[in-house]
Amino acid sequence: MTFPITETLAKSARHASFYLACGPQGGPPIIFIHGWPELSISWRHQLPAFAALGFRAIAPDMRGYGRSSQYERHEDYAVEAIVADMIELLDHLGRETAIWVGHDWGSPVVWSLASHHPDRCLGVANLCVPYIPAGFSPDNLIPLVDRALYPEADYPAGQWDYMRFYQENFEAARAGFEANIPATVKLLFRAGNPAGVEQPAPTAMVRKNGGWFGGGGAPDLPMDTSVLTEEDFHKYAAALERTGFFGPDSWYMNADRNVAYAAGAKAGGKVDMPVLFLHGAYDSVCMTLGTALADPMRGACADLTEVTVQSGHWMAQEKPVAVNAALTRWLAVKFPLLWAR
Repeated sequence: MTFPITETLAKSARHASFYLACGPQGGPPIIFIHGWPELSISWRHQLPAFAALGFRAIAPDMRGYGRSSQYERHEDYAVEAIVADMIELLDHLGRETAIWVGHDWGSPVVWSLASHHPDRCLGVANLCVPYIPAGFSPDNLIPLVDRALYPEADYPAGQWDYMRFYQENFEAARAGFEANIPATVKLLFRAGNPAGVEQPAPTAMVRKNGGWFGGGGAPDLPMDTSVLTEEDFHKYAAALERTGFFGPDSWYMNADRNVAYAAGAKAGGKVDMPVLFLHGAYDSVCMTLGTALADPMRGACADLTEVTVQSGHWMAQEKPVAVNAALTRWLAVKFPLLWAR
């Protein structure tokens, strides 16, 4: 059976979340949380697939993106506030629990749901960004840098240098992305390159170069049609031209708040529910294979399944069949009663 993808705005006194939904109303909810600088449409390949399997598949525009609420202060983009948005969304759906799936900045949100609100999670799955129980911040990521690839003398912050650039030069970072938003979208959304994991990621040189694009805007490259269609490209560009990058970039400006929030996790940050993590084999920034980056996750998750996908960072869009297969296999093994519904 084919289900339409519908659009809804869930409003409360504090926030409005626009979301896409697909699948039977009574199906078990699976909620997909996008990252920077994406939208609910980042999950366009997952929504109909999981709807067809009987799930109620949901993908919101996150705070600061698309048709969800926009805010004018950096602190309004701390993970704690975003987690509260997602709990409100779950309440709006009339559900106590869900399967949560995150990617990029959506992953720290999903990890925080699991660690702070385990009673609202059946299980969690995350793409590319592993669990950092102490909080997702440069101070906690830099000690995990692969120093064989990023010698400390040359790359003190490793591939996380770009996060320091946000903290030190927020307006310059934002201006670089906004100078030519269509070109920014085309530059960012590209398939993984196996050769890229053997050399330092461009994000390691942002401060040295004086900006993401050397102090100017993004070069206008051809669109990578293995990741985006013309329609997808125009949707991303139009949304980001409407909202700008203040909100998306502000997610990076809350390291101390996010660390303080992480300290209040239940069970000392241990996660007992079923967890799936998908490694991007060619994700040169979040390189979790052969590095220490995933070690804190392995120490904190009691029921962890790991799968490697031969993709870059934009995994759900670049390799949707592999992502959907890994999620489906994990759901079938760990949650057989969901399928009985």
